[in-house]
Amino acid sequence: TGRMLAVPDNLPAELQKRAGVFVSLKQKGHLRGCIGTFAPTKNNIAEEIIANAVSAGTGDPRFFPVEADELNGLVYSVDILSAPVPVKDPHDLDPRKYGIILRRGHRSGLLLPDLEGVDTVEEQVSIAKQKAGIRPEEPVDNW
Repeated sequence: TGRMLAVPDNLPAELQKRAGVFVSLKQKGHLRGCIGTFAPTKNNIAEEIIANAVSAGTGDPRFFPVEADELNGLVYSVDILSAPVPVKDPHDLDPRKYGIILRRGHRSGLLLPDLEGVDTVEEQVSIAKQKAGIRPEEPVDNW
């Protein structure tokens, strides 16, 4: 419906903090929507989850909006991002354990960790560059 849920008054301390959040929706094992924020845009993690869940279901341009009769068949996952840490050597990365943010000027691309089909740092970097609109041969400003 695109409506935002109210945030409960008695939030656990973990959800009162601020962080970037990604919400992914899967249907029968296939991605149905995914929207997130690199950095916090709301008052707390709970608000960030709610807003991104609604956006994942209604605003991911790769998919038609989720219909009400699909809701019970979806699997929802939430990734809460920690503060990015610069990496000097890309070989220090582990795509199963760490996500990646690549920047080149005003363009940036983020890839979450432990994605199916992303088994190497090279694949992770390639996909993040593609998402950011950074050509494969272009260097990146930071990791």
